[in-house]
This record gives sequence, structure tokens and C-alpha cells, in this order.
Amino acid sequence: MIAALRRRLARLRRRSDGLAAVEFALIAPVMLLLSVGTLEVGMIYFGSTLLEGGLREAARYGLTGAPPPSGTREDHVVALVNANGAGMVEITEDDITTVVYPNFTSIGVPEPYDDENGNDTYDSGEPFTDINCNDQWDEDMGRAGVGSGGEVVVYTVTYELPMMTGLLDSMMGKDGKVPLTASVTVRNEPFDSGFPGC
Repeated sequence: MIAALRRRLARLRRRSDGLAAVEFALIAPVMLLLSVGTLEVGMIYFGSTLLEGGLREAARYGLTGAPPPSGTREDHVVALVNANGAGMVEITEDDITTVVYPNFTSIGVPEPYDDENGNDTYDSGEPFTDINCNDQWDEDMGRAGVGSGGEVVVYTVTYELPMMTGLLDSMMGKDGKVPLTASVTVRNEPFDSGFPGC
């Protein structure tokens, strides 16, 4: 009985029927995951490149101060980002922010104030210079808009790119989308007077 079992096992070892099917079943899921993952990551990089290129074109238009063909300059900035998005990136006005500063060194700087009590922080009631004209002290002196001549404008766009599949959602996405961000800082050409007062 043991000898018969050994002969049967020896015959099974020599047989290769179905071996290709087993190998394919083991390797196919891994190859499929790698292929789809490569395509997904490629599409994310492509979307990021489109977003950055579109924002760069929009900033290039914005710094000239040229009047838009229709609507406001802000509307035309959004339209330029979308025109360069190849149908893959389509933003709305809520996806883009433009913040205006008097110069590059003012970016992210709080509005100047008199520190009357010497605690190195702004306290309510202390006098301040309202650079962005909103009647309150701000930790960032920038104001919304595309600016006047000579001003510095920071263009930032945040967009949620839909993924082709949900395969990599747990690693790099959320709810089937990947958040993309692009930012460009430019100084406007001298097309009119400088930083406006309140």
C-alpha cells in the first residue's frame, strides 16, 4: 500500500497538466494590480501637470492687467485654468484663491500693529494698520483679488481629481478622489497705481 502511494505521488510530480493555469492564477492579480496602479499614478501626475500649467497660464494673464473678453478678471482666470485642463481638470471659483500683497516680503506676514503691552502678540484694541482694508487685524495682510499694477499675487488652486478606479483609494485618495494643489506667485506689471488704500 505504501509502495502504491509512492508510485502515485511520483506520477503526479511528473505531470504538468494545468500548471500554466495555476501559475497564471497566482501571477495575474499581481500583474493587474501593478498595471492599473501604474495607470492610476500616471493619470494623477498628468492631472497635476495640467493643473499647474493651467494655473501658470492664468497667472501669466493676470499679471498683465489686460481686460477680460467677458466677465471679471477673476472669472477669466478660472476659464484659463479650465481651458488648459484638457477636460480632465475643471475647477470652479471656489477651488481657486488669489491673495494680493504689496510686495514679496509681505507674503504671510501679519498686519503691523503697536504692541502696547509688550507681549509680542496682537491683543484686541491695540492700534494696527489695516493693510487689507477689512476693518480688523489679520495674521496675514493679504487681501482677495488679482491686484493692481506692481502688486504681488499668490494664485493657489486646490482640486479633487477623480480616480479612474478605487484601487489605490486607501493609499492616496479619499472617496475616489485625489487632492491636488498648485500655487504660483507673480508680480503684476505696472499697469496702474500701486497698492490701493482703503
